Amino acid sequence: MSRSTDRILTTHAGSLPRPADLLALYRDEAAAPARLEARLASAVGEVVRRQADIGIDIVNDGEFGKPMTQDVDYGAWATYIFGRLSGYEMREPDPGFDVLGAIMGRSKDRIDFAEFYASGEDGTRTPRPDYRVPVNVGPVTYTGHSAVQRDIANLKAALGDTDVRGAFLSAVATGVQAAPSEHYRSAEEHAVAVAEAMREEYKAIVDAGLSLQIDDPILVNVYEFEYSASGDLAGFRKWAKGHVELVNHALRGIPEERIRYHVCWGSWKGPHSSDLPLRHIVDLLLEVNAGQYSVEAANVQHEHEWKVWKDFKLPDGRAVIPGVVTHKTNVLEHPELVADRIVRYAEVLGRENVIAGSDCGLGGRLHPQLAWAKLRNLVRGAELASEALWP
Repeated sequence: MSRSTDRILTTHAGSLPRPADLLALYRDEAAAPARLEARLASAVGEVVRRQADIGIDIVNDGEFGKPMTQDVDYGAWATYIFGRLSGYEMREPDPGFDVLGAIMGRSKDRIDFAEFYASGEDGTRTPRPDYRVPVNVGPVTYTGHSAVQRDIANLKAALGDTDVRGAFLSAVATGVQAAPSEHYRSAEEHAVAVAEAMREEYKAIVDAGLSLQIDDPILVNVYEFEYSASGDLAGFRKWAKGHVELVNHALRGIPEERIRYHVCWGSWKGPHSSDLPLRHIVDLLLEVNAGQYSVEAANVQHEHEWKVWKDFKLPDGRAVIPGVVTHKTNVLEHPELVADRIVRYAEVLGRENVIAGSDCGLGGRLHPQLAWAKLRNLVRGAELASEALWP
């Protein structure tokens, strides 16, 4: 896995803006599969070239292989997996079922700012009328071999002779697929079965010579949705420790230097007043068997948390990917501000242990023009930081 040995390297958190015609093919149930597959391959080629052209060092496929039926990336990063796992049935929810309320309704932030959230100004979309919820009805096994091999092949073909330092594919963390089970005797038995199944996707990506990014916002967001109203930090940390053990179980035997672990505090544009402070989870974060840790560091609820790393030793050989541009605002970060953010992390962690990234995926969270502008400013900021750090 690449490190910042002679300058600050750049990457991002995964999701990038999808072309309109690719989205249309995903939405068109009557579209010939061959048309979708051909356009997917060419779209991956285009997005890899665009990343390389603006100077992103460690690139990906934009997560284009994860099916989307709308232009907002709420959930596709996680729900794609139900097309790659057996044992789930997608059911119409009960009348009046509020999926957002079921997930987020106990959030202290949403209680304290109920009028704001009722206004819809947070940008959270109402689920489509055909929204379905997963229910586990049988043994969970991995069935997505052809899909993940397609994604691998598309990315490797797109890399071609591009001048980049590395490439990664994202996969959802085990445990994110929480769903009621009618098959397993306990939630723990169900969770272990999912971990074993997801391991096949993880191994396929690494065995292909690519880096694997584990997308896991629930490590921090479970606090927000389940514990923030009560403030039960001890109860949350007990859950989180078990979750980390499950993630490591799924990653066992996979070289940690090939794994980057991404956590974020959600893509909705709300106050985030009761986000879990990084300080309360960083020790458990570092227990995840990964070579790099991608964290939010640009938005105003978490920009100050570079100070946390003064008190926690980063294990030898590992690195941090701080977000230095964010999906939570349309305002473009000035390159000098980006450079300042990078330098702060480099001074605490060591310049070789920092790779500049984004808070979360930019695709679907911002207008495409702004998403790409933020990545250009990320690259320019990394250049300025490199000039300061390697005088």
